[in-house]
Amino acid sequence: METFAPEPSYFNEHLMKQFQSLVAVLCVLLVSAPGTYAQQKDTQQGTSQRDTTPRLEMERPHWYSPLVQKYEPKIVPPVNVSNTGRIESLLRAGQLYLSLQDTIALAVENNVDVEVQRYQFPLAQADLLRARAGSAIRGISTSTSAGSASAASPSLTSSTTGTSNFTSGGTTGGGTSGLSGSGAAGAGLSFDPALTGTLQWGHQSSPSQNTITTGTTAQILTNKLANFSLSQGFLTGATASLSYNNSLSFSNAILNNYNPFTVSSLDLQITQPLLQGFGIAINNRAIRIAKNNLQVADLVFQQQVINTVANVIQLYWNLVSFNEDVDVKTQALALAKKLYSDNQKQVEIGTLAPIEIVRAEAEVASREQDLLTAQTTVLQQETILKSALSRNGVASPAIADARIVPTDPIRIPEKEQVQPVQDLVEMALSSRPDLAQSRIQIDNSKISLTGTKNAMLPSINAFADLRNNALAGQLNTVAGANGLVPAHPFCGPTVTGPCADPFFIGGYGTVLGQLFGRNFPNYTVGAQLVIPLRNRSAQADVATAQLNLRQNELNVQKLINQIRVDVQNAVIAVSQAQARYQSAVKSRILQEQTLDAEQKKYALGSSTPFLVIQAQRDLATAKEAEVQAQAAYIVSKVQLDQATGQVLTHNNIEIEDAKRGQVSRPPSPLPVLEKNK
Repeated sequence: METFAPEPSYFNEHLMKQFQSLVAVLCVLLVSAPGTYAQQKDTQQGTSQRDTTPRLEMERPHWYSPLVQKYEPKIVPPVNVSNTGRIESLLRAGQLYLSLQDTIALAVENNVDVEVQRYQFPLAQADLLRARAGSAIRGISTSTSAGSASAASPSLTSSTTGTSNFTSGGTTGGGTSGLSGSGAAGAGLSFDPALTGTLQWGHQSSPSQNTITTGTTAQILTNKLANFSLSQGFLTGATASLSYNNSLSFSNAILNNYNPFTVSSLDLQITQPLLQGFGIAINNRAIRIAKNNLQVADLVFQQQVINTVANVIQLYWNLVSFNEDVDVKTQALALAKKLYSDNQKQVEIGTLAPIEIVRAEAEVASREQDLLTAQTTVLQQETILKSALSRNGVASPAIADARIVPTDPIRIPEKEQVQPVQDLVEMALSSRPDLAQSRIQIDNSKISLTGTKNAMLPSINAFADLRNNALAGQLNTVAGANGLVPAHPFCGPTVTGPCADPFFIGGYGTVLGQLFGRNFPNYTVGAQLVIPLRNRSAQADVATAQLNLRQNELNVQKLINQIRVDVQNAVIAVSQAQARYQSAVKSRILQEQTLDAEQKKYALGSSTPFLVIQAQRDLATAKEAEVQAQAAYIVSKVQLDQATGQVLTHNNIEIEDAKRGQVSRPPSPLPVLEKNK
């Protein structure tokens, strides 16, 4: 049998046409581009620096923006470190006039801890978006900040200068809410449809040892592929894939009936789990958990606002106490100086020994040191408070150099309103955001457990495949094919040359007609069964999930018990602080009377400077104890509000204002200064 070699000129011409087509497509893409790199570089060098501030939307949308917007990131704007105008409106003549309500409003608007928690809402929304796409959710952080500690004061105990610790239930600890990994969604499911396309061109040449099937010893094949598929997962656990495959081939095989020829198929594949992975409740659990995490984000933000407001309230009242402590030290210094002056006069007239001047002068030096320490503590406390009320801390010179003037004094009622402890406990159990957050975590664990239990079932997947096939081409006209192609029954006895079934002769229209006419259909249905014989891994996963759920339930009960303890201790602390203050006031009055009597006796010569100094020290100690009692009372009230979850309610704070970062209440009017000042 004689073989025929391919004509090189024919294939070279065919390859050149393919190359020219590719070059033409590339040129079209380059022309349609918005600009070249060199043009952009020249523009940037010839003009001022372009604004690169990230924006959520493009400033100048292109004609293709609707097509590519799903594939371009939405850039989060840069952080805002500028303070609201409220703090500037409260500045005058280098002094920052703050009422308690203004302090709370500034903290809600400018505190960095609160601003950090505002990002929890878009994070939770992004997690929900991932869940709806079928991806594993990442969870959100549940940690919060307790705030800044007050400056240390030697004359005030740590119980009045520290921060509240009614967060032992875990609201300040780290952690995340939600699921991650394969347990967060249906295994391998993607609820977003995916379009896959493959374009391929290939040229093959290979020797052939069998000329019966090809009719040549050197086979050359040029092949073009254009395959497309659309796949998607569904909440029932089913997956569907629609594939459209096309192959255009040209060969030098002289025994082929058609050359070139196109083979196409339209294929629909559906798979539905019947046991493991079946059901909407199983496959949408990540979505339900992500929706619960939206509530968790709201509760975590609320807890952060509570912590921050409680912290700045304590910082504010501690500053008031420190200022009163400075007044006490100033009065003590004035008394010491008066005694020193009186002793100097008596020594001059010879009625007192000179050593008493030394003793009085030592007392003055000691009181001056106490006053300097108290003034230093006030400056430190002002710095801490200004940092808590500003996004950029004390970076602004106007704020850093301003002295804080608290306009609200500490007021203690003569009689404390008594409320039953049981009512306060019930209020706390219904209002504490950390408890509500823990209960949502239990719900999330139960939702996750349903998927873990479902994984124990055998896997039975029903599948169906519907496929339409098509073939079309031209008669094989390769040199040497004449008379070598077997005659087809449709060919008459008088036909000479290549002959084939005319049903398959045609172009791509013939292919489409066969596909949608379903001339060559394939049908496949079946089921696949996978039974793990021991199933130990799934059993261990279910046992672990159930044990973790029980631990979480006990932790919730532990938190409830701790809330009861917190409320009880807070009530006791308020009662003791009230009694302590009343005792301190009475002690201060008695010490004032004692000092007055001792000074009168000293003026009559029946007392000594030592006794007067001792009475002055006792009065200073009594006044310091009164200031401490005031601070302890106000702190105990804040801690009671924090224990019962009433910080926001009692301070007239709207959580929506906190979310916006803008308090609707206007700043307090500045105090009117006297004209002579």
